[in-house]
Amino acid sequence: MDYFDVIIMAVIALPLVVLAVFMLKGKGASLISGINTMSDEKRETYDEEAVCRAVGKLLLAMAVIMVVLPVTFHLEAMWLFGVLIALSVVGPIGFVIYANTGNRYRKPIVEEDNPEDIEA
Repeated sequence: MDYFDVIIMAVIALPLVVLAVFMLKGKGASLISGINTMSDEKRETYDEEAVCRAVGKLLLAMAVIMVVLPVTFHLEAMWLFGVLIALSVVGPIGFVIYANTGNRYRKPIVEEDNPEDIEA
């Protein structure tokens, strides 16, 4: 049995794992499309570390799918192959919808005390 395709997919998945680990540490917000194009004022309203961790989880899941996908083909588990293909398409779309609804990654608005408002 030839596992050349498993090796190829693992080599392709390796950069995803490296990026996922980097993102899971809360770093690399400038690599995320959308955040890197925001103005500084708008960027301050988002919790960049939380966004990085969420993207890291997605990248890690996609890397696992990429490695397991050819294995399921070799094991002739075509139903699992189909499920993984569907997850690799639906997962990122679902993540984008989840991330962009409900202001999940916005920092809470903190009102600063104005010294002029304090009565003596």
